[in-house]
Formats: sequence, structure tokens, C-alpha cells
Amino acid sequence: MSKLTNKIAVVTGGNSGIGLATAQAYINEGAYVVITGRNQEKLDAAVKQLGVGATAIKADVTKLDELDALFAQVKEKYGKIDVLFANAGGAKIAPITDVTEEHFDTTFNTNVKGLYFTIQKALPLLVDGASVILNASIVSTKGIAGLSVYSATKAAVRSFARTLTSELKDRGIRVNVISPGPIETPFYGELGVSEEVVNDFGADVIKQVPQGRFGKAEEIAGAAVFLAGGDSSYITGIELTVDGGMAQV
Repeated sequence: MSKLTNKIAVVTGGNSGIGLATAQAYINEGAYVVITGRNQEKLDAAVKQLGVGATAIKADVTKLDELDALFAQVKEKYGKIDVLFANAGGAKIAPITDVTEEHFDTTFNTNVKGLYFTIQKALPLLVDGASVILNASIVSTKGIAGLSVYSATKAAVRSFARTLTSELKDRGIRVNVISPGPIETPFYGELGVSEEVVNDFGADVIKQVPQGRFGKAEEIAGAAVFLAGGDSSYITGIELTVDGGMAQV
């Protein structure tokens, strides 16, 4: 039997990269998946790619009224959530001398506020024993120049897994974090700097990865399947790093 047969999963930021790969992995394991994103065209393309078992709902996680509308639609269609993958996030490269208030607020609103209220708004639909998975990053513990704001947001995400594990334990809801290392996703095209800077940044990062390569979105999706299903039933509050060894040596 598949690991997630008839489970209902919600994946925020599910129209590309890690979110899309995870949605596909969940469907392959028998789940029905709701993906979210801010771009309807990209959502439509993602649903076409995912096929049967996928539903897309346009929602910006930084807007609480849109989160309310999202979960109202999930309730109407499915009535529950078994797995929540709070994946939506973003980053820009900038040294502290160049960080603007807009940069700071946008990054925290998406990666911290958006993620936190995604969980809060989902709680009435989460079944007892549900799995909540938070997408963080190894930069929460690595001091990579130019990522001070982004890194701080991901440290907050790691903290949420600990505190929410304690808060939700009476319902048996497990809260865990996946912290990817460098992954081949559109993320690297959205860092807000030139292609040359991105390439130099990527080359420098690869030198720090023992496996000598970027990871694939599907490799993160495999970890997300593990944390969503029964194989991880005695695991909660952890950070699972999937980084080719970058943060470990």
C-alpha cells in the first residue's frame, strides 16, 4: 500500500521547485494535494503537470484573509487536512549595508509571519495525529554572507518546530523541519542579483558541499514523504537536514 493513501495534504508554494516536487511525491503515494501560490498561471501549469489528485488555490501566505479563504475552500472540498507542508518562502542576497526596510519586512512577512499563520489557520482542519512540516534551511545555523535576513527567518522557523511540538502534543500533531542545503530550484533565479553574482555564489557554495553538487528538489520531496507518513510516527520537533553534508562537516 502507498504511504499516504487517501490523505489530504496542503503544500504552500506548491507551483514550482521543492513544493511542486513534494506535491508530486505525495500524489504518487496516494494523497490528494492542494497546492497554493500567488501566480494563477503557474498554478494552472502545475496542476496540469500533477494531474489527477491535485487542486490549486491562489493564495498569498502574507495575507491573512487569503489564508482564511484558502482553508475555507479546503474545508468545503475535503473537510480535513492530514499533512501540511508550509513551504512558501523567499530570499534576496544583500549585505547588511544594502538591506532596506522593504527587504527586511518582505522576507520576514513571507518566511515567518506567513508560515506561522498558515499553521494557525490550518489548525481547525488538522486531524489529531496530523503531520506539519516546515521548510527551513541550513542557513539558520550557517553564517553565509549576504543572507543575514533570510537566515534569521529560517532560524525562527526552526524554533517554531520546537515550541509548536509542545503546544500541539495533546492532539498528537507532529511538527518537524526540513532544512535543505543548496538545491537546484528557481530559488537561485530569484535572489535579486545579477546572473554573474548568482553563478559566483553557487560556485562558492558547491565547494562547501562534501557531495560536490546541488541537490534536487525530488531529494527534498523524499524527506517530506518520510515526515508525512507512518514511517516517522515517533519523530517530532526535529530538524532533518538534506544538504549533501554541507552543514555537517
